[in-house]
Amino acid sequence: MVDSSPTDENLSNIAVGDDFSDEWNNSYGEADYDYTELEAAAPCHSYNLLDESSLPFYSLTSVLGILVSGAVLFALLRPLFHWQLCPGRPILAQLAVGSILFSIAVPILAPGLSGVHNTHLCQVTHLVWYSSAFAQALLIGCRACLGPKLGAGQVPGLTLWLTLGLWVVAVLLGLPITLASDISSGLGTLTFRWGILQFMHTAACFAIFVLLPLGLLGAKGLKKVLGRESCPWVDILCVWFIFWWPHGVLRVLDSLVRSNFLILSSCPAQQALDLLVHLAEALAILHCVATPLLLALFCHQTTRTCLPSLPLPARQSFHLDTLGSKS
Repeated sequence: MVDSSPTDENLSNIAVGDDFSDEWNNSYGEADYDYTELEAAAPCHSYNLLDESSLPFYSLTSVLGILVSGAVLFALLRPLFHWQLCPGRPILAQLAVGSILFSIAVPILAPGLSGVHNTHLCQVTHLVWYSSAFAQALLIGCRACLGPKLGAGQVPGLTLWLTLGLWVVAVLLGLPITLASDISSGLGTLTFRWGILQFMHTAACFAIFVLLPLGLLGAKGLKKVLGRESCPWVDILCVWFIFWWPHGVLRVLDSLVRSNFLILSSCPAQQALDLLVHLAEALAILHCVATPLLLALFCHQTTRTCLPSLPLPARQSFHLDTLGSKS
């Protein structure tokens, strides 16, 4: 007889082992070790462009905005360099005031200044931040619509009350984000605990920063096509909207993503959106430096055009008044 028991036992063990290995691989190998699903489930980390290292950007922009806007406001209130010839000078001065207010709010919300905030300061700063921006946009729109009348000096009283009403509207538009502001890790952030506040703020940004400039351009183009003489004044001051237009568009996209109305299927898409939102915010912050420069350029172009068209006695009287104001 041949003793085959050890061999048969080994073969049996090998067969059982192979069957168990095949069953293990079929049951768990493909399902539990799907690296594509594991990678998709991993958290998506976005690069924060405006983090604590951006504090010098906030500080420098704030200082430049206050200094340049203050100089332009001084020149508008005490007529120097013939700027008293500019039509709608009260509106121009209020634009400079709005730029100064925004510049003051910029460093308070800087990410690098952690631990210096309280809830009320955060709310007031967000109110000043957005209300000043809304007011500047509305003032530019108002000036564009009243352009010919401002040039003729027909509506001094109406301009005062209208601009006051625009500031009230701007403050009301800034209330939703004021109520949604809170403190998180020592920083003033937006919580949007109530969906209605997020919707109201997003709608205000889209209407003021996106629809308003498009409406001005559309109205000007339509009146030119129809041959109307009175068109909205779309001039150098409307460049202001370039600094806030991306913010208005991306605010809508970001809100749709956060509300799950728009689903981003990949992590790179979410990272790209976050980066664009930060870039748009940085561009919007820079407007407080660009606004006084736009005002100075507008006043220079206007006075250079208007002064030669004045009669000689008026020009002599104007020069005497300017010298008297300088002394």
